[in-house]
Amino acid sequence: MPEILVEGEGVARHFRQADADVYALRPASFVIRPGDRIALLGRSGSGKSTLLHLIADLDAPTSGQLTWPALGRRGALRPKYIGIVFQAPSLIPTLSVLENVEVPLRLAGGNPSPRTEAMKALEAVGLASIADKIPDELSGGQAQRVALARAIALKPKLILADEPTGQLDQSIARQTIDALLASIEGTDVALVVATHDPAVAERMKTTWHMDHGQLQLASTMEKT
Repeated sequence: MPEILVEGEGVARHFRQADADVYALRPASFVIRPGDRIALLGRSGSGKSTLLHLIADLDAPTSGQLTWPALGRRGALRPKYIGIVFQAPSLIPTLSVLENVEVPLRLAGGNPSPRTEAMKALEAVGLASIADKIPDELSGGQAQRVALARAIALKPKLILADEPTGQLDQSIARQTIDALLASIEGTDVALVVATHDPAVAERMKTTWHMDHGQLQLASTMEKT
């Protein structure tokens, strides 16, 4: 069996509201391995973002066990091993496109040529020609692809994309998913895309379903 990147056993996240526990994620068990292409399909508010935030170590579960066997320990996973693409690009407005992509490379350290690697990431998503522009000069689709370049610049082992096409029209959304898949084609990088769009889910190999905080793996299957 391939090495395990992420393993969750009974992982849950709940919040105390008045005198009751409100579950954003009900106890869930799952495994993510190299090369996985997973669509996390569900309506807005179903718990998809909560699960991705836990996997990304942006939040901690209130119960259960979450580990990253082939990635490392909690607190040392980003940005080197896990790349994240959010629904909104979240670019730094005062930095150029190239400088935005450089940020994780400089934060991680140990790279002798962060600018060169950042440009390679922009080339991978077809945006090398706008490297000197600032975020205010970009279209929504371009900004999202810059965010994608920023996520892949460090060549992470796992990419988590949280509704990356949620604010884009259908044509631009398709181009963005094309760029995302092309950037990791032929690699063993694992990809989890949270979406409520069946057209996006169809591009992945495996589909997980989220409904009212419940992760449903019974329907997970390899697509042909």
